Amino acid sequence: MKIVQGDQVEWLRGLEYRGGMFHSRRLLEGTPGTIDNFQVTIGRNDKDFVSPRHRHNFEQFRFQLDGELDFARDGKMQPGMVGYFPEGMHYGPQTSDMPGQSTAMTIVVQFGGAGGGGYLSAKEVRQGMDELRKIGRFEDGVFKRNDDVPGKRNRDGYQAIWEHMNNREMPYPKARYPMPLMMNQANFAWVPLAGQPGVAQKLLGVFSERRAQADFVKLDPGASYTAEGRGIFVVVSGTGRVANEPLRAFTATFLEWDEDTTFTADTEVTMIHFGLPDLRDMALGGDRMPAAQAAE
Repeated sequence: MKIVQGDQVEWLRGLEYRGGMFHSRRLLEGTPGTIDNFQVTIGRNDKDFVSPRHRHNFEQFRFQLDGELDFARDGKMQPGMVGYFPEGMHYGPQTSDMPGQSTAMTIVVQFGGAGGGGYLSAKEVRQGMDELRKIGRFEDGVFKRNDDVPGKRNRDGYQAIWEHMNNREMPYPKARYPMPLMMNQANFAWVPLAGQPGVAQKLLGVFSERRAQADFVKLDPGASYTAEGRGIFVVVSGTGRVANEPLRAFTATFLEWDEDTTFTADTEVTMIHFGLPDLRDMALGGDRMPAAQAAE
């Protein structure tokens, strides 16, 4: 189990292979080189941040905290909304240049998905980006190779980094969903959790055959909630305790498959829960995905 107080994590610049200014607090990370690696961040987009239309070989959940993100024809993420962005699916372009808005903040969970492509760690991304800058440049989210260097001239920034670090072309899984799913959690109802008095759940969805999940959990003052299984909890509001650590806004807790813990509320506590997909019977390697799922 890992517990991090998100309000104590330093803001660092990131996503420099995209366009504009972006900073994040990196709350939690998995194990690099594993099929189920993951990362949890609080991201802050400035007005000039832009990301071109692209796709990933991993998956992500987004919870919009403040401001608005525009994904063009795919819709807008407004405060309180939760988005599921599946692997293999094109989305965007993404901008945050809204009238009267200087920044937008989002909790983002990125993780290896059902296709088996894994997820590059922040350290691997940084290494790949620094090495690629010796033979080209990143511009508006695209890596542009120098004319005297063999290879494809233009490549999506993340794809270029992935291919450099893996020394082969990136295989994309075929998209299971045609577009991102943007959910207005305010329109979902709280349902009491059986056997856990004073605790309610707001289930937003379970996705793909590997059962990635997004939901909210609410504890009444004085209530306790026992959680288990591989997933991430981030406190949205309220105070309490978890494993003898303080529980407050942006406290982030990660549990492995064989772990459990108890959250106890002093005031009403609301947490967002991201259940990570079950990839335990899959192996990272080869094409990193079943052949039937590889993009043509």
